[in-house]
Amino acid sequence: MARPYQPSLLRLLHGGTALLVLGCWLSGLFVYSRYDGRWGRLPFTPAGDWIDIHGLIGVGLLVLALPFVAYAFTLGRSRLRRLTNSLTLEALAVAIGTGKLMEEDWLREGQLHHVVYGLHLLGWLLIGLAVLVHVGDSLRLGGWPLLNSMASPVLKKGDLPGDWPAQVGRFLRRGG
Repeated sequence: MARPYQPSLLRLLHGGTALLVLGCWLSGLFVYSRYDGRWGRLPFTPAGDWIDIHGLIGVGLLVLALPFVAYAFTLGRSRLRRLTNSLTLEALAVAIGTGKLMEEDWLREGQLHHVVYGLHLLGWLLIGLAVLVHVGDSLRLGGWPLLNSMASPVLKKGDLPGDWPAQVGRFLRRGG
């Protein structure tokens, strides 16, 4: 059986997005534990201004998510047919969108009543669940070889970073 191969642009965008989602999720957990905690707190919260850290990682996620979503709806369109891929992108949109609508001082001032904050918490839970389901579905479909192919540094001829503009150009010339 041939080892699965994922396009290098997909691996870069997916991997970077995954790392930033993890950073947002963990920093959001620290923010929630320190400033909210209605449904429980961590036994410890590392020192630092986690609201600012969470926001900074969130901005990085927004910047990388835009080209990742553009990739998903163009070159990766066939992968969107998998429900878990679509749901994960939708959860990402909810988490980022509601995060951008929040005021960072709400939590510092104990203002937990804002609808947008409640939606952001929901987005935070949805992205966590969506990622778990997404990884589980990937394991079901291709097992560890598929997951390993997403982290592989191996590049095939014609799939180097310099080849990405031509890949996009071929897609556009085909009319999508």
